[in-house]
Amino acid sequence: MKTYIDYNRANWDNRAPIHAASPSYCTKELAENSSYLSDVVRFDLPLLGEISDLRTVHLQCHIGTDTVSLFRLGARISGLDFSPASLAEARALAVRCGAAIDFVESDVYAAAKVFPPSSFDLVYTGIGALCWLPSIHRWAETVANLLKPGGRLFIREGHPILWSIDEGRHDGFVISHTYFEREEPTVWDDANTYVITDQPVLATVKHEWNHGLGEIITALLSHSMEITSLKEHDSIPWEALPGRMIYTSADGEWRLNGDRSLLPLSYTLQARKRGVR
Repeated sequence: MKTYIDYNRANWDNRAPIHAASPSYCTKELAENSSYLSDVVRFDLPLLGEISDLRTVHLQCHIGTDTVSLFRLGARISGLDFSPASLAEARALAVRCGAAIDFVESDVYAAAKVFPPSSFDLVYTGIGALCWLPSIHRWAETVANLLKPGGRLFIREGHPILWSIDEGRHDGFVISHTYFEREEPTVWDDANTYVITDQPVLATVKHEWNHGLGEIITALLSHSMEITSLKEHDSIPWEALPGRMIYTSADGEWRLNGDRSLLPLSYTLQARKRGVR
């Protein structure tokens, strides 16, 4: 019997070469320009700050565009993902970019078993990651186990209120999906992906979960973490609500076509592990 990991891994294995070939991920620009950074990491920079020489792990790194970008900022970085096809693309990209990055295949919840415990200064999680995990408490426990005392978590993620909205409705913002975490996943059967491509996704079934902002914060607090900052944003890196957003070329972000104060689309959360280095 297939598990959620089986379905989601097949989906991401299928997406990986599609994403690597799409102009949306800018792999050509990364390979040809040694100072180029992904749109996601460029957006993160003001809050991310100086990371040079920090021992860093990028959880759910996918095809490695953000991982390479963090390497270019000076991080001593490893990438982790459960999709072998994604990691194949990530390793190939790192070679093209001359980036010395260790990519490890693992489920997120097993990360503290494949890496030495308390061995990282920084845990980085990019946008669009948490929705693939059924338990936010297990994720927070993993983050805390990976970090040294005083180490930092940096995550930018889609806002849980955005995940709860029916993207197919155009008569206002209609909530039709759960905001809070629940045991049962939301199961989708969808041949589309979020990049520019003419290739369909063939492994179409995927399982997702939402996690409320309070649930995320509470989980981190209960696993030896202290929240140091939380900022909500009016933008997100893809057209999350088709037909109701406009693209901002200056930062590669999508925003509401109208009153942007109506809805948070993403957030950046930072936390530190309790204790002294």
